[in-house]
Amino acid sequence: MWNKDKRKIDLQRFSGKTSLIAAGAHLNGDLRFQGAVQVDGRVCGNLQASDGMIRVSAEGQVEGELRAPRIVIDGEVIGDVYASEHLELGSRARVCGTLYYGLMEMAMGAQIEGGLCPLKEQPGPLELPESLVTAE
Repeated sequence: MWNKDKRKIDLQRFSGKTSLIAAGAHLNGDLRFQGAVQVDGRVCGNLQASDGMIRVSAEGQVEGELRAPRIVIDGEVIGDVYASEHLELGSRARVCGTLYYGLMEMAMGAQIEGGLCPLKEQPGPLELPESLVTAE
């Protein structure tokens, strides 16, 4: 929100390694991959990227676990989500499951029915140097 120079998760980064589950398509089973996958259709199974990203579009539906360093959800997910680096929930995201994340962004309107579990300990709040605290 405050950092205008932040890098957005982008499918273009995985050019040549991007798979698409098109609108109207139905995948039954698990999918393991490197690169990126975009779900515009329906997946009944687990999606796992060893290095890459998963994007669930507004029309996409997944019933199963999502595991990837970077995950973007703007559709429906029923299952746990493991984003080791970055998780982004769009305004139309609907998740029923526990979210495990390194860093999470959530837009107003996103719905979560489950738990939130950060994977890394975040640094503590900034403290004033002792010289400023004692100076009057």
